[in-house]
Amino acid sequence: MAPPITIQARLGALGVHLSDVEERFIRGGGPGGQKINKTSSTVWLRHRPSGTEVRCQAERSQSANRELAWRELCEKLESRARASVDAAQQEREKGRRQTRQKSRGQKVRMIHSKKHRAKHKAQRGRVSDEG
Repeated sequence: MAPPITIQARLGALGVHLSDVEERFIRGGGPGGQKINKTSSTVWLRHRPSGTEVRCQAERSQSANRELAWRELCEKLESRARASVDAAQQEREKGRRQTRQKSRGQKVRMIHSKKHRAKHKAQRGRVSDEG
């Protein structure tokens, strides 16, 4: 059974194939007593290429958990894609900032501070042995 149409569209936009996603239904843990211990309503999804895993047991129904798990997987994969795009953009901007020319004001301030430092150093001299 395939995930809902909107999720398929989101996965398609990310370039994720349904065959890349492993889906299993397992018994849940935690509070819930006999119902949790007897039914396999927890949904576990793993995107093999990226290693991203999602486990959902928020609802009692397997189908509701399945919907939530697929939605969460899409969100995780989208955030990873956004993060990689943002990192590439940050790298480009860093290179641009490093190679751009200084403004006129920056040059004036830099020259002023260098001249000030040079005057300070020029006042230094040898320490005499007189004592």
